[in-house]
Amino acid sequence: MPTTSRPWRGVIVASALPFNEKLEVDFDRFASHVAWLADAGCQGITPNGSLGEYQTLTAAERRRVVEIAVEIAPEGFSVIPGSAAYGAREASEWTEQAAEAGAQAVLVLPPTAYRAETDSVMAHYAEVARIGLPIVAYNNPFDTKVDLKPSILSNLFHEGHIVAVKEFSGDVRRAYELAELAPDLEVLCGSDDVLLEMVIAGAKGWIAGYPNALPIECVDLYTALERGDLDVALPLYRLLHPLLRWDSQTEFVQAIKLSMDVVGRYGGPCRPPRRPLTSEIAQDIRNSTEMLVAASV
Repeated sequence: MPTTSRPWRGVIVASALPFNEKLEVDFDRFASHVAWLADAGCQGITPNGSLGEYQTLTAAERRRVVEIAVEIAPEGFSVIPGSAAYGAREASEWTEQAAEAGAQAVLVLPPTAYRAETDSVMAHYAEVARIGLPIVAYNNPFDTKVDLKPSILSNLFHEGHIVAVKEFSGDVRRAYELAELAPDLEVLCGSDDVLLEMVIAGAKGWIAGYPNALPIECVDLYTALERGDLDVALPLYRLLHPLLRWDSQTEFVQAIKLSMDVVGRYGGPCRPPRRPLTSEIAQDIRNSTEMLVAASV
């Protein structure tokens, strides 16, 4: 469970963002979504991440998303906005905005302008850390082409720049190496489809995609894993896995939004450059979601 000092613990939802038919942000639906996730037992939300299509938002939209998340969040429900940007100057500005809005921490990618070398990565996090808000680093080597290897994360932690890491590499072995290099750095599962393995390896939280559609099932899974009850967790993990693995695919935003639509929660369209799913992929996701819902009844 999250605590005041560790608001990144538990099930923190990387929130999808609803757009209407004109591809305008539907702020009312987003507010409703935040409240729904909290009511379903999730411990927090990460707005303005990749799943929230932050790259397509205007500055005003991005700012308002954070403000709404904080306004709607009940007591004890964390808001950890993404502060990803080309460089430290922009990332620092988004971190300042998150702090002013009342967020408890921020999720920060390495600089996204180019494949940054280690010195540039260290300087990036050092600059953003000056704002004073706790930083959860985000290791996504697939999209950023920058791999925050355990040695880099250890240095960032020991320099006081980060408190935790959302690990999206899919390499569970890194959790064990980080436990040796930086035992107090908290590792969070960032890929839905390795959750069981990461919690067994010591992960303290899950920045998750699929709770956008299936929060109760995902919270039940995480809770069972947290208490070490594999008799409950493993069958549920196997049941969810056909959907969870979409979190690591290129079409993850469209997939999760489609599952939201199938379960009766508004997912809606994505902004370009994301395109609608092919009919084959859409049917696969629809079938897997319907099977999961039927099995959960």
